[in-house]
Amino acid sequence: MKKLFVFFSLLAALCGMSATAYAGDAVALAETVSAAVAPVPNKGDTTWMLLSTLLVILMIVPGLSLFYGGLVRAKNMLSVLSQVFAIFALVSILWVVYGYTLAFGDGGALNWMIGDLSKLFLAGVTPDSTAATFTDGVVIPELSFVAFQLTFAAITTALIIGGFAERIKFSALLVFSALWFTFSYLPIAHMVWATGGYLFEKGALDFAGGTVVHINAGIAALVGAIVIGKRIGYGKEPMAPHNLPMTMIGASLLWVGWFGFNAGSNLEATGGAALALLNTIVATGAAALSWMFAEWLLRGKPSMLGIASGAIAGLVAVTPAAGLVGPMGAIILGAIAGPVCLWAVSGLKKTLGYDDSLDVFGIHAVGGIIGAIGTGIFVSPALGGVGVDGYTMGGQVMTQATGVLVTVVWSGVVSFVLFKLLDVTMGLRVSEEAEREGLDTAIHGERAYNL
Repeated sequence: MKKLFVFFSLLAALCGMSATAYAGDAVALAETVSAAVAPVPNKGDTTWMLLSTLLVILMIVPGLSLFYGGLVRAKNMLSVLSQVFAIFALVSILWVVYGYTLAFGDGGALNWMIGDLSKLFLAGVTPDSTAATFTDGVVIPELSFVAFQLTFAAITTALIIGGFAERIKFSALLVFSALWFTFSYLPIAHMVWATGGYLFEKGALDFAGGTVVHINAGIAALVGAIVIGKRIGYGKEPMAPHNLPMTMIGASLLWVGWFGFNAGSNLEATGGAALALLNTIVATGAAALSWMFAEWLLRGKPSMLGIASGAIAGLVAVTPAAGLVGPMGAIILGAIAGPVCLWAVSGLKKTLGYDDSLDVFGIHAVGGIIGAIGTGIFVSPALGGVGVDGYTMGGQVMTQATGVLVTVVWSGVVSFVLFKLLDVTMGLRVSEEAEREGLDTAIHGERAYNL
């Protein structure tokens, strides 16, 4: 800029003109050049992010809806579908009003924990604004990033309902969802994924949401199951899933949608996305098989529900590691997650005596912990991972454990306070009569099946 100023000054002197006037022209020229070289989104990356967003929506409605819906009794089928659908709609609105800015804004003095309100109501977010990716000089449309992250917030909040399905008031659930999204999801997302966030700055690795999504939701589901209490007749009356084919369809949609969830978190249509996609296949396959064989060995028969549940456990475990570990590391994570999550939903659950209706804690929290800690191991280049700056296995595992602990404590405390507050103010649980009748008719006034 200084040389440019001198050049125009000399030119002005020769022409009898004001150097000051030409200095202004120099500045304008420099700004024009700078604008010309500003990075612009690549259409391939943009397309990939839009597609990934749609895939994650597929995970939620209909994927999660059908997976959960098939697992409950017929009299509560529509209640679960309604809950997932309504939560998705609710969080979508809250995200663009204040969620995005609190999750990814610069929080100033509180930036270690939460963002600011500079983009409240998406102020300043336009079709021309951009968001950074993991590659210097590569950007995507900010609106695509807003929409993609919206789906993460929505599915995390919706996952929780499986912990206390078949017995919670619909009104209480909606209020809880809004409050939990605000006080648990947003701070954890900021701490893990935003520059300046506490866990981000410590170097905690979470590629697509092991802590932010799965552990966060799994702990909330466990707390809810304990505070609300067991279903009437739990352990005494049969409560088998009413439609396993529907659960199978839901699990399949979840697996397909998870490609957007994991590979989309690469934010670019590159080899990193391909690695995450492949890992999402092989880890899931390994977990489905390991759960199946473990169940076959222990119970004498391999169940379809076991295979599907194993697949979900593998998807959960590979989520924080998807773009960071090699395929062999992903297979090992899946192979471990299958039998460990099987133990969590059977042995651990029976020992502790809680009624986590659809095993959100046993699969999502436990699987998420396996994946989060395992990421610290298998990110090692010596084990096929991509590696990170200054990596030591012991140090990274400790950092990952810190991320797990912070998430467990934060979600646990926030969830407990919210459940207790709502129980005192508006009541959490439906009446005994409504629970025995079924929430479909008692709350929503309709039936899933008219035979």
